Amino acid sequence: MAQFRYRALSKEGKVITGTHTCLSARELELMLEKLNLSVLSCQEYRPFLGLVRKKNIGRRDLINFCFYLEQMTRSGISLIDALSDLQISLAPSYLSEVISILIAEIREGRNFSETLSGFPDIFSSSFISLINAGEKSGELNHVLKDLAESLRWQDELIGQTKKAMTLPAFIGLVVFAVVFFLMTYLVPQMAQFITSMGQELPLYTQLLISVSNFFVSYWVFILIAPVAVYVLIRQLLKYSTAAKLGFDRYKLKLWLFGPILEKIILARFANYLALLYNAGLPLIESLKITESVVDNRAVEQELITARTMIVEGAGIGLAFEMSHMFPHLVLSMIKMGEKTGDLGTALKNVSYFYKRDVDDAIENIQRLIEPAMTLILGLIIGWVMMSVLGPIYDLIANIKL
Repeated sequence: MAQFRYRALSKEGKVITGTHTCLSARELELMLEKLNLSVLSCQEYRPFLGLVRKKNIGRRDLINFCFYLEQMTRSGISLIDALSDLQISLAPSYLSEVISILIAEIREGRNFSETLSGFPDIFSSSFISLINAGEKSGELNHVLKDLAESLRWQDELIGQTKKAMTLPAFIGLVVFAVVFFLMTYLVPQMAQFITSMGQELPLYTQLLISVSNFFVSYWVFILIAPVAVYVLIRQLLKYSTAAKLGFDRYKLKLWLFGPILEKIILARFANYLALLYNAGLPLIESLKITESVVDNRAVEQELITARTMIVEGAGIGLAFEMSHMFPHLVLSMIKMGEKTGDLGTALKNVSYFYKRDVDDAIENIQRLIEPAMTLILGLIIGWVMMSVLGPIYDLIANIKL
């Protein structure tokens, strides 16, 4: 089997491009002819080029994909025509090639969700399940709208998180560079002068000289150690399930950032569970699909336990209460939705509850991080100055006496 890239002309005069896996170029030409497409060009496709281009498909592309299809299908335009119009509006890219393959497979009689499942690197299992539920219920445009809104919130959250972390990362790098310069260059020169005074040095000056000596002796290790530890942890998490589970649990308990991460995970979980449940999927199946959305082994284990309890006959409110993942207010919202038969709306409210908390928490961190990092840098520089100038001041005071 090999991959071939093709350009074909439809009866309407539209040029369609795409890739397809088959035994030969002739087999591809016969398949396109069955679809009433005239082959313009056909050549073997090198997979590694496609892998590079896949990286260009991001969350914003999926948002535009869902938003465009929702607008077109809501206006009464068929899915194939909507996909064709979307492909024409896109610049040549991997996504446009994927859309051309989707169009060809839908014309062969496959469902939209089935064609999406051929691209698991682009469309997640929850995404495909929602599309499948929308097709079965006849509410595809509503599902696409919900997906676009969910992906838009995730994109905004990632943008806010990057913005919140970029500044402290930059300030932290500056602080490290300043400390490294002070300890390896400036302090050693001053230490020679201070020790030559021949007087007893205060404890904080002795500590500064000891830290400086450590930096001078092991500066290579200090620079290499963070990179080595990062690579080691990555490899350990990649090959050890126990290490991955322990690290995921540690992330949730991390000071300041752990609670925010937990709220992000639970907001995403509640949002996708609400989308799947409102789309008509059974609760147990919806829970099973959303377990993969959380991307945290510790939370995933709790959800699996809760799903097992629900299968055995427990209510969803009781199962979540036993998992100790949700606060009392959220559990009350879920139990009320379960009693009234409006669980989907209750889960949407839970998602909104966590989204609001996450937005407020990130905003507060953004306000606090800059002054905190500035204070840390000021304390370090103050310690160095006090350790250096203190003995000099004492010496001058003794001379006056």
